[in-house]
Amino acid sequence: MNPTIEKFGYPATLVKELRHWLVLLRPAQVTLGSLVLAAKSEVTAYGALPAEAFAEQGVAVAAIERALAQFTRFERINYLMLMMVDPQVHFHVIPRYHGTRHWNGVDFPDCGWPGPPQLASAITLNDDQIEELSASVALYFK
Repeated sequence: MNPTIEKFGYPATLVKELRHWLVLLRPAQVTLGSLVLAAKSEVTAYGALPAEAFAEQGVAVAAIERALAQFTRFERINYLMLMMVDPQVHFHVIPRYHGTRHWNGVDFPDCGWPGPPQLASAITLNDDQIEELSASVALYFK
């Protein structure tokens, strides 16, 4: 796996694997259910992905939106491509909602609603929480 995927905690954060993409739990939860959609490729330019990866990305996005609609009841969803620190192709997937969602005794407010997501307000999970939340979200991809 490429360094970006490893930085986001793979394999502990793995939610769903496809041929060209991984869906990972984002260890720093901007909102409940924040994910990373990461290309398995080593490329650092979105346009350099193979055509098959673009086709499969549509499948991945549809699965993400179905799963998160059930898990978080999001009102909007943001896909952020911020490849400044982590150069391999990936998107931060931020479900957006008015108010707060609750999971396992933790409150997850959407601090930026209705504006842009506030990445700095993310809740960093411990290893046990990451494992449990990854498994919980993965159930909605079945």
